[in-house]
Amino acid sequence: MGSGDLLSLSLLCWCCSVRVVTAIQRADIFPYGNLSGDLTLAEGDDETSKVLSLPKPFYFYDSHFSQLYVATNGIISAQDLPMEKQYVDDGLPTDFPVVAPFLADIDTSRGRGQIYYRLTETPSVLNRVAQEVHRGFPDARFTPTHAVVATWENVGAYEEETRSAGPTNKVNTFQAVIAYDEIDSYALFLYPEDGLNFFGTRPKESYNVEIELPARVGFSRGEITYLIFSRTEGPHYSVTTNEQSVKNLYQVGNTGVPGVWLFHIGNRYSFDNIVPASVGGLLATPPPRGQHFSLDTTTPEYTEFEEYSDNTFDAENQEEEDDYPLTGGDPEFQPAPTGDDIQESLEPGSHDLPSSHTVDSDSVKYSIEDVPLTSEPRYVSEPEGRQYSPPNPPETVISPEGGAEQPQGQQPQVPLEVVDVYPPQRNEPPISPGGHVVNVEEDDVDFDTGVIQYSTDNKETCARFQQQCSQNALCTDYPTGFCCHCQPGFYGNGRQCLPEGAPQRVSGKVNGVVTVGLTPVELNNIDLHAYIVVGDGRAYTAISEVPEPVGWALMPVSPIGELFGWLFALELPNSQGGFKITGAEFTRHAEVVFHPGNQHLSITQTARGLDDHNHLTVDTVVNGNVPFLPPGATVTMEPFKEIYQFYPSVATSTSVREYSVVSAERGSESLSFQLKQNITYRDCRHDNRAGPETLQITMERVFVMYVKEERILRYAITNKIGPVGVESAGPELVNPCYSGNHDCDTTAQCVPLDGQDYQCQCATGYRGDGRNCYDVDECAEGLASCGAHAQCVNLPGSHRCQCQSGYEIGYDGRTCVDVDECSSSPCHVSARCINGLGSFQCQCQPGFYGDGFYCVPEGGQVDRPKTQCEQHRDSLQSGSEPQGQPSLGAFIPQCDSEGQYRPLQCHGSTGHCWCVDSRGQERAGTRTPPGTPPVDCDKPERPKTHCEHHRDSVPTTSPEGYPILGAYVPQCDADGQYRPLQCHASTRHCWCVDSSGQERAGTRTPAGVPPKDCDKPDEPERPKTHCEHHRDNVQTTSPEGYPIVGAFVPQCDADGQYRPLQCHGSTGHCWCVDNSGQERAGTRTPPGTPPKDCDKPDEPERPKTHCEHHRDSVPTTSPEGYPILGAYVPQCDAEGQYRPLQCHASTRHCWCVDSSGQERAGTRTPAGVPPKDCDKPDEPERPKTHCEQHRDSVQTTSPEGYPIVGVYVPQCDADGQYTSQQCHGSTGHCWCVDSRGQERAGTRTPPGTPSKDCDKPDEPQRPKTLCEHHRDSVPTTSPEGYPILGAYIPQCDVDGQYRPLQCHASTRHCWCVDSSGQERAGTRTPAGVPPKDCDKPVSVAPTQRPESVCERWRASLMEHYNGNPEPHHYLPQCEPDGQFSPVQCYGETNYCWCVDQDGREVPGTRSHDVVKPACLPTAAPPTVHPVPRPDVTPPPSDITLLYAQGQKIGALPLNGTRLDPSRAKTLLALHGSIVVGVAYDCKENQVYWTDLSARTISRASMEPGAEPEILINTDLTSPEGLAVDVSRRLMFWVDSAPDKIERSNLDGSGRRTLFDTDLVNPRAIIVVSSTGTLYWTDWNREAPKIESSTVDGQNRRVVVSDGIGLPNALTYDSSTGQVCWADAGTKRLECVFPDNTSRRVIHPNLNYPFSMVYYRNHFYYTDWRRDGVIAVSKDSSQFTDEYLPDQRSHLYGIAIATTHCLSGSH
Repeated sequence: MGSGDLLSLSLLCWCCSVRVVTAIQRADIFPYGNLSGDLTLAEGDDETSKVLSLPKPFYFYDSHFSQLYVATNGIISAQDLPMEKQYVDDGLPTDFPVVAPFLADIDTSRGRGQIYYRLTETPSVLNRVAQEVHRGFPDARFTPTHAVVATWENVGAYEEETRSAGPTNKVNTFQAVIAYDEIDSYALFLYPEDGLNFFGTRPKESYNVEIELPARVGFSRGEITYLIFSRTEGPHYSVTTNEQSVKNLYQVGNTGVPGVWLFHIGNRYSFDNIVPASVGGLLATPPPRGQHFSLDTTTPEYTEFEEYSDNTFDAENQEEEDDYPLTGGDPEFQPAPTGDDIQESLEPGSHDLPSSHTVDSDSVKYSIEDVPLTSEPRYVSEPEGRQYSPPNPPETVISPEGGAEQPQGQQPQVPLEVVDVYPPQRNEPPISPGGHVVNVEEDDVDFDTGVIQYSTDNKETCARFQQQCSQNALCTDYPTGFCCHCQPGFYGNGRQCLPEGAPQRVSGKVNGVVTVGLTPVELNNIDLHAYIVVGDGRAYTAISEVPEPVGWALMPVSPIGELFGWLFALELPNSQGGFKITGAEFTRHAEVVFHPGNQHLSITQTARGLDDHNHLTVDTVVNGNVPFLPPGATVTMEPFKEIYQFYPSVATSTSVREYSVVSAERGSESLSFQLKQNITYRDCRHDNRAGPETLQITMERVFVMYVKEERILRYAITNKIGPVGVESAGPELVNPCYSGNHDCDTTAQCVPLDGQDYQCQCATGYRGDGRNCYDVDECAEGLASCGAHAQCVNLPGSHRCQCQSGYEIGYDGRTCVDVDECSSSPCHVSARCINGLGSFQCQCQPGFYGDGFYCVPEGGQVDRPKTQCEQHRDSLQSGSEPQGQPSLGAFIPQCDSEGQYRPLQCHGSTGHCWCVDSRGQERAGTRTPPGTPPVDCDKPERPKTHCEHHRDSVPTTSPEGYPILGAYVPQCDADGQYRPLQCHASTRHCWCVDSSGQERAGTRTPAGVPPKDCDKPDEPERPKTHCEHHRDNVQTTSPEGYPIVGAFVPQCDADGQYRPLQCHGSTGHCWCVDNSGQERAGTRTPPGTPPKDCDKPDEPERPKTHCEHHRDSVPTTSPEGYPILGAYVPQCDAEGQYRPLQCHASTRHCWCVDSSGQERAGTRTPAGVPPKDCDKPDEPERPKTHCEQHRDSVQTTSPEGYPIVGVYVPQCDADGQYTSQQCHGSTGHCWCVDSRGQERAGTRTPPGTPSKDCDKPDEPQRPKTLCEHHRDSVPTTSPEGYPILGAYIPQCDVDGQYRPLQCHASTRHCWCVDSSGQERAGTRTPAGVPPKDCDKPVSVAPTQRPESVCERWRASLMEHYNGNPEPHHYLPQCEPDGQFSPVQCYGETNYCWCVDQDGREVPGTRSHDVVKPACLPTAAPPTVHPVPRPDVTPPPSDITLLYAQGQKIGALPLNGTRLDPSRAKTLLALHGSIVVGVAYDCKENQVYWTDLSARTISRASMEPGAEPEILINTDLTSPEGLAVDVSRRLMFWVDSAPDKIERSNLDGSGRRTLFDTDLVNPRAIIVVSSTGTLYWTDWNREAPKIESSTVDGQNRRVVVSDGIGLPNALTYDSSTGQVCWADAGTKRLECVFPDNTSRRVIHPNLNYPFSMVYYRNHFYYTDWRRDGVIAVSKDSSQFTDEYLPDQRSHLYGIAIATTHCLSGSH
């Protein structure tokens, strides 16, 4: 082989063994500063920090210390420091313990830099230190628990003022990190590339001698005391010795990265001196500005030698004094040579390496501008596969100072040669188990300089770090490190993987202090549990034991539970849920700011991995203030969308949420809060895969509730995640897998197919058809991958391998290896430890005797110390109670006379017994329950069986040792096998099992029924019946094994069929069912009533009577099943008729009723008075007097039977006449009345004033004046007797004349009036302003401007708020000239926006910031935004859909039959309304609507500026569906609270009730004008139906009653004459002729329809699942279009508006 060949081979080997990387950058040192929680050291020349008290001591050398101090002069000490003159100018060692990253005379006076320090337990910091230690010390077992981070930023050297005109600009930045666990301590020194600019300082007393002392870097133990008074110098270690070595600190490192130094600095047991890490690393060309070198906390972060900055090497100009000879004097980038200058590739194993082609380094230099940067410049750019290496490198000795020395007589003369080492990697590498993308085999190259010993052994590869991946993941090597990727069938970030499709559980604790109003409430370790159905994105969160004031107040804080929805959201195409990005280890910080109160609440949620059951563990800390919510309040959260932005290792989002609160005290309130959050996690960037930049989470349903009785706070959220701005082209493209409407099992994955087809696949670890999936027991079926010395434990959908006692999980994360117990020195100091497989022995040394744990000299008489058993026993017997008594229920170990554990241990409270080894550890398979003979503990131990593992894994005692009740514990026989008969101790169900513990079908018996004979051979097993599937799918125990109370479990007979009689174990109700388990109508009986005979054939069922309908419609239990108190429930006899005597269970009033349930006059008796004899014939009844009719017509109870407070009830005497004096029971006013009950003028007295003598004859009465007529005509009470607030009542003087000064009691405006009561111009003053002097003449301008729109609207809203608006209420802000102020805000909040001159919002100007938006009064008006005033903006199309959405009526034009969202607008904004029903009069071009909030029916002309007109505002409770008969000029509506249907003329006159019987929940109503027919739906859940009648209420009949569930929407197909409905229960859209023939399904799978209209072969319906308008073609039966308004809230009624009446209008 020629010399050229040897040279080329030498170059190649140099590349393979020397790693050259870039220095650490300032941005890549550990985070520091105030935002990181650092403390700041005071400015000065010689400052010392306050003591840092360590929660656990750390070991420095072999001594432990419990405190640290940080000093100005670049050191950290374990004791308080002396004055600097005693050490700052001296070298190491020092007299006191010192960690010195840069010991020099540093001065931070006059703002020259800052020094930061903190003690931290932050996982990101601890993980990063752990990775550094494992890299530098591969055999170390180090898991830090605490770290101290100290940072000197831009600090300067001390300079005497006489030496220079001012301080120099040279400043240094460096950092020290000390991390420790219970045994070891390590220190990191970090010197960023531009961090060191001075390398020493002058002594303060140098007497004008120009001398500079280099900084000292190292460690000193300090003086050590011995023999009480003597001291000796302790060990020390120096990193630097002269100025050159200080200069090289950032250019050299011992971790593989220049500028990063790692040292082992202490051990608990034995430590001689500091041990540095030994990973090679040479500084390459200094990276250009802008290049980023990552030191994040992901898997291997550091650049390995395969990818590094190239450098030039000019051997001729190389000088010895260069900082580092290998880097060259003028480092720059060099391009990859091209053409014939070099050989492009190098064949593996080739020995004929090129030697003749060289490159002149001077001819190819170029600057950084010539090198393109990638979008993420983590490493220095260079064509892959090309590296430069020095030819024939001389033997170079790396000195301790970091320099290099050339041997005498050897000078490199050969220029740099370029060699191809690796082929370019153009494509993304495939993922394979352990696959190396780039692999350098050192064994192929036999090269050893004998001095330079660098290798790739320290690169983090799968071979060394595969245990960091999940057992369900593949590990893949990349050029810069390795990454973990979940195997097919699993998902996650590779470090943690979960089976796809399986539901997920989360558990954790909640802590913190939450201040509600002014009351702080502590949350102390309360439980949080979440359950997520991954298949459809539903996340349920429950927090238990929440104190009542906090429970109500935290209801709006749904972000606590939203985290779990984001992690496991239903994924739309091209998206991924949060768990795939973060895995199970992350930290989420969120801040919630409530408006309008500006309360701040912080939420920190830390995910700590997956537990043994694959459940995610998340701990939550909440601190701050929340608004007070009244007890009993309900909170409604609107659906919303939120955009997450992703950065390396961080996800962030910001959003504003609006919610409404309804309470008895404060009514309905609309509030909001702002949420800012970031989620930090560990990601792996070595695979260079581009993750998402943004994703959008859609929270379609948000339900919150606080259950006072259980003190449980619940959040339920339905979540989808997808790309931002990517919406489906139409509903027909929404596959059920993406909409969540599939019927796959909760443990199955929905796989979308073409169109709306899909397939259900059981999740990994489950088996079945996808609709019903069952857990696979991998342990019993031999599918587990557990190795030797491991036991398999089955988990839902998975399993885990559990090492036997004496073994632990090995380095590969899968196999069990022996625990070297001797490494922890368990034996006596005079004994030796002998390690064995799975155990160890302690043997006393010669000359000593004992058990090895305690040894004494032979012949010595020394009291032996307490044994481990005695210490264990005595520590428990001393007790944890305040009086020192042992806690009841705690286990106390039993020791023999020698102090050793007795082989048999028994628990005194539970009665369980078990065998233990010599260390007190339980021997597997020996535990026996109470009442069972204990195991012979002297018998050799056998491994645990599957049954014993199952039994022992069930927690039967709490962590405090108390027994846990309600958990199912399997029973094993003496051989550890499952007993054939298993019984649940709490539910008392019994069943037979096979040898693997699986239940044998058909053997389960409930409590009280004799169990099956399990020894009887199985008959051929039949498949489970519908009843058995139903029964077995009911969750009767929680994930923790506790019984769930309140669930209905169907009862099946021996053949698996439904028992004819079913009873609910919690409520006590019983009923009969048919063979499909459906309840037979009329068979349900309440608790305490004999059940029906279900074997008796059904008698022809009579329809429910009026009494039964009345009785059954009264809610007696809440949705949670609790009884509702205070409701009146009528009593019916066996025939369903009203019992003659009725009594109210709460008020105890009793009265007689007639056959229709109406109260018989004069029969009511109050509580404590004997009731009337209702069977006694009535005396000849006189007709009711006017007073009695008046009195009895007043409604004193609500429809639910609750008393109504505040109504006026007239008082009648025994003859039924008005008593002469009447008083209002609520207001306290009294007055005299005449015989007709009319108030006598001048007799009213307010409360607290003596009432008039009503028997005194009236003085001659003068006629009423104009003022008195005016005053008395103002209604002050509603027709029901309620006081009307907000009305203006004029004030008259004693002569009946207008008082000169009039004031409005609600708005508190005041003004002067003339004698006729007319306001005098210019005299009105607002609330809080002194009124005018009305006796003084007022100068009036010649012309007075009329009240502006802004002022009129403001006055209207002021009256609406009863003159006292809340701080969050909106009131228009008007300028002095009456125009709208440019900036409008909600009350006193920061929720503001800009408006134009007409008060319309300018799009894009809404702001929630403290700084209000900058608005101009001339801003252009928006084109398509709602008008805030309640007047009409006509639709822009001839054919328009009108839809109701809360406080507005929207207009959605049609273009043909297609929806035209671009022209959608608000037709009418109705503040404070809930618009439900909508109808249109095509003849008069008017829109009609029902208002659920105001309880009114109104209309408005669809002309510009038209305002609403209220038609009906009395005797309406819950008006919903509305229909207009354009031909007969009638309107019809349903009222779902009193369950009646009414009609009136279109102006509200001629009102009458059509039907008020046999209705339960009427919803939709339509009228077909051409036939004069009325149709309506009644979604009575017991018997839903669609009925019809004539418009006069004649010929009532049922059109459809079978096969329907919740018929919400109803319309008429004028082209065929069919009635069509959309059902929210069956999810179908169907049509049928009025005679119930030719019924057909138009669409089988709707979401949640509410209202519907028909037009030109298309159905348009509002959908509560999508919160939009959906179009369905009648011809194709497919979704054709969809419109989702920007504002996400429920849409109610829908109607079609046209400029002319359509044929067949209805």
